[in-house]
Formats: sequence, structure tokens, C-alpha cells
Amino acid sequence: MLVLKEKAEVVVSNGVVFRSERLAVPAPSVVRLRYFVRVPYRAHAALTRRAVFARDGWACQYCGAPAENVDHVIPRSRGGAHTWENVVAACRRCNSRKKNRLHHEVGLRLSRSPFIPSDGFRLSLGKLEPEWEPYLASTGA
Repeated sequence: MLVLKEKAEVVVSNGVVFRSERLAVPAPSVVRLRYFVRVPYRAHAALTRRAVFARDGWACQYCGAPAENVDHVIPRSRGGAHTWENVVAACRRCNSRKKNRLHHEVGLRLSRSPFIPSDGFRLSLGKLEPEWEPYLASTGA
């Protein structure tokens, strides 16, 4: 929409072209805004399911299998908070095995302790497209 409204221009296209009766627009992969838009400052990344998976490399933090669930290290039923330091990505098997218990009570071990990520922008994107890297590296994001 930003490209159609001439508020942004396509810098890199992914090769796909969107067509209508009178218009053909390359699908943007990288766009440049024509004017600055102020984004409110956020102290840290928003805690979302996708961001937890991205932080943990899309892998279960107990066994290393592909992650399917978000698990609270200290279960909420036992007073655990829904914070970055208490959530990890987990596979369905480990999450079902752990249930509302602590991981050491069922013989599970965390591969690393959960932490607040410092790069919220990259986490919000999930997986990065290779053509984005030159633009993100220059900003330190």
C-alpha cells in the first residue's frame, strides 16, 4: 500500500509481480520511505510466540527438536510470570511431559536459560531474507 500511495519506493523486489487490469507492481522485499516516520521507543522486544521461537532458534530448549509450543519454565499455576526470563520454545512432547511441573522434577534440562533479547527488530521479523542483510547491518539493528 505504501508503494501504491507513493509514500515508499521499491529498492529490491523478490521477482514476483502483482498485476491488475491497468497496473503491474513488483512485489517489494526492501522498500525506502520517502519521508521519516517516527516509531515510538520500546525498551525491549514485545513478548510474542513468534519472537520466543526466533530467540530460541525455532528449537525446543529441552531436547533440540523443532519447537511447536511456548513453555513457562516456572508454570503459571505455580506463580511463574509471563516474561522473557520465564518462557522458552518447546516441542509438543517435552511440553506435554513437563505439564505444570518444574523441568528438573521430570528429568528435563534447559539447553540455556531464557533471557530478554537485545535485538527486538530482528525477532519481530522472525527469519531474515538474505537481501535484507546489507540494509540491517548498516543500521546496527
